[in-house]
Amino acid sequence: MERIRLRLTSSLQVEFADREQALRRMEEWADRGMGVVEVVFGPEGCGKTAWLRQSAVLLKELGYHVIYVDPLNTYFEAYTDVKEVAKRLAEAAAEVLGEAKVKLASLAIVLAKELIRRRRGKVAVLADDVFQAIGLGEAVAYVKALLNLIEYPPASYERVVAVIATSEGVTKREIGRHRWAYLTPMWNMPREGFRQLFDQIPGEKPLFEEVWRITGGNPKLLGELYEAGWDVNRVVGRLIKGRGLVPGFIEKWRPWLKKAVEDPDVLWSPEAPMQLIEELEAKNLIMYFLPERDPWFWAGEVPPEKDLELGIGSRVAWQTPLHREAVRRALEGT
Repeated sequence: MERIRLRLTSSLQVEFADREQALRRMEEWADRGMGVVEVVFGPEGCGKTAWLRQSAVLLKELGYHVIYVDPLNTYFEAYTDVKEVAKRLAEAAAEVLGEAKVKLASLAIVLAKELIRRRRGKVAVLADDVFQAIGLGEAVAYVKALLNLIEYPPASYERVVAVIATSEGVTKREIGRHRWAYLTPMWNMPREGFRQLFDQIPGEKPLFEEVWRITGGNPKLLGELYEAGWDVNRVVGRLIKGRGLVPGFIEKWRPWLKKAVEDPDVLWSPEAPMQLIEELEAKNLIMYFLPERDPWFWAGEVPPEKDLELGIGSRVAWQTPLHREAVRRALEGT
């Protein structure tokens, strides 16, 4: 399969690395088609975008007409012989920024229907971080519209693949109330796959094991560390500010946060305040309610059952060790 190239930082492009199990999962969905929508969620920057873009190429090679949209970045790919599809997506992407995001998201479904109507037998829609683009309030409606594509198509079809990727922890709870989608988690890259990415970075750099321990295999943080000259303090400082770890939040939840940085599974206890859990999810700091480590429940490689060095518990995990470190330093700083 052709390996795509992706921008790890503003000045560095790398070749798509590893994610073999996640690509096999996409191939399984392609082989049988889908009866419901797959909503794949995971830590911010864990590689969902890279996986979807590589999957678009995979699906094309499997004979699918593919529409991939990333409304947040007004980006799209269209692998189809229907030229009108790419033309309409390009026109939408050229709109005023806010309008472009919404139009790209909605056009993905509209044009998929058109492909089915034209008897294109295998059709795939891959929507990346679409909920942030259209507004979290529209997330459930978007999933239902994609499900309608599967259940009430404008014409008969051979197979449909419909996948949405998101980092929004709050959204998945609302979607989970309905039976319109499967919620499938994805984790950060496995060690050897992450090493393949790390080895593509030029120049002097820290030892791989050191970078692995502080990023937990998160590609986005790897890029941020590279841009920061491998200065962990700069990246942690940016996380503290970006995640809103202000004194009021820290002081309100100090006892629970102090315990959670040592073992995130304390947030799984019946006494743990749900308001804190929801706030940590909304700030993209933790993953809550992790399923058992059976690969069937995951989109790709599964995390360890428990690894406190990386901040991973059985049911709750910090998105990366650096997210946990940001909370730890915020606790010390206030």
